[in-house]
Amino acid sequence: MSTPLSMEWKLITEGKEKRVNAEENIFEIVFDGYKIFPMEETIEIKRHIKSDQIGSGQIVELWLKNNQTVCRYQLVSLYSVN
Repeated sequence: MSTPLSMEWKLITEGKEKRVNAEENIFEIVFDGYKIFPMEETIEIKRHIKSDQIGSGQIVELWLKNNQTVCRYQLVSLYSVN
């Protein structure tokens, strides 16, 4: 039996992210399934798949466990507060 895995090049938050470190702008989001992101590369951050980019970030940590992906990223630029 194979395990589904997807490689992502954009971070789509759906508003489910939570801030874990305010000083360094570190956020955490949990996805169902296993997703791989480019580490320490600047990628687009979007609220929804069809919405405009809200900022840029860098993935700093990934955990793949129990059919979930826990992703921590650093927000490096924000285009809009809403």
